Amino acid sequence: MTTRQENSPVVVFWFRRDLRIDDNHALYEALNTGLPVKIAFIFDTEIIRNFKSDDVRFSFIFNRLQEINRKLAQYGQSVHLFHGTPTEAFEQMVGRWNMITVFANEDYEPAAQKRDNNINQFLAGKGIEFKTYTDQIVFHPNRVLKPDGKPYTVFTPFGKRWRQRLSEIQIPVFDSEKLLQLRKERACAVVELPKPEGIILTGAKRKAAFPEPQLIQEYDQKRDYPALDATSRVSVLLRFGLISIRQLAQMAIKESNTYLNELIWREFYMSILFHFPHTVNQSFKKRYDAISWNLNEADFQRWCCGETGYPIVDAGMRQLNATGFMHNRLRMITASFLTKHLLIDWRWGEAYFAQKLHDYEQSSNVGGWQWAASTGNDAVPYFRIFNPTLQSKRFDPRNEFIRQWVPEFESLSYPKPMVEHGFARKRALEVYGRV
Repeated sequence: MTTRQENSPVVVFWFRRDLRIDDNHALYEALNTGLPVKIAFIFDTEIIRNFKSDDVRFSFIFNRLQEINRKLAQYGQSVHLFHGTPTEAFEQMVGRWNMITVFANEDYEPAAQKRDNNINQFLAGKGIEFKTYTDQIVFHPNRVLKPDGKPYTVFTPFGKRWRQRLSEIQIPVFDSEKLLQLRKERACAVVELPKPEGIILTGAKRKAAFPEPQLIQEYDQKRDYPALDATSRVSVLLRFGLISIRQLAQMAIKESNTYLNELIWREFYMSILFHFPHTVNQSFKKRYDAISWNLNEADFQRWCCGETGYPIVDAGMRQLNATGFMHNRLRMITASFLTKHLLIDWRWGEAYFAQKLHDYEQSSNVGGWQWAASTGNDAVPYFRIFNPTLQSKRFDPRNEFIRQWVPEFESLSYPKPMVEHGFARKRALEVYGRV
């Protein structure tokens, strides 16, 4: 027999890349309806099957959901976990609740856009509305456009227009947690979330903390030196939505123009991927799809393992393999080495980073790799090829970072460079020059 509560109309808030209850745009809008809100998360089997079952990112997500669930209990709420494809999950929800509207924050990756279009059609067929909101970036990609309505493909004018937009508004705060407090009925017992099928939990957690103001203030002077550990490391927090981009942007506006510029770069790459989804696996500058890449698996594996014979390259790759993080300066150096020195397809490197980086964000990763490979929009010119030795002398002058990750670099056991820089540069110029 159907209970009255099951017949009562509800709205659903769908957690995705926004794992927080404070300043959450879609959650705020759902709570503002005045209707009971069901809070859902879907462990999407279509995503899980593309990763190793013990991928640490699954633990980040699950442990964060556990934290949120315990906090929601104070407000008489809980997280409802579903396991399956999004369509299968919403079929279960339709059978369980009298859903009026589903609220979610936007996702701009091509696969996510396809998923949301499918869910929108499915829900529409059930007479349920699907509403999405801007949350993981300050401005929707369609809000920072050229005067003719076309998207920017060069960062500098995009950044200028982005800042102009910022001057026209006050960055909003969506006080979703306050609404939860106001709508609190009574605290409920915490029911631990069941472990989802198909994943192995490693216990890994990620603290949702904003960087200290001093770090942001000194960012411009220290950000390029990996031994200093002077970057904010918020990229993984933004990737999973543990902190609000709006609140971080407010801090950057106050403390550091350089740091704000990095946030604008992130939005620029999201805009590019949104408007040019083919760049996931095709060069933005299409002529570069004709490059004759050196598809050498052995060379690629030496790069992956950090055994190229160039200490700064090897240190970056070993840091990535051991920690799931790589300093941004080293991302540029290692990507340039793979694509210019070894002439290996940027897509191989992009896919490897996707497997390893805890902060993997498709738009920034694809954008960064195409920048390094000179195949993308607003990319480094193809004739600019990083010299790993000079990069090392400039950004790790006392070999502090190298010693941490490549302690044998001065010993006879350390391999000789797999390719000589002068030769590699000349070869790259010839190959790129032909296209």
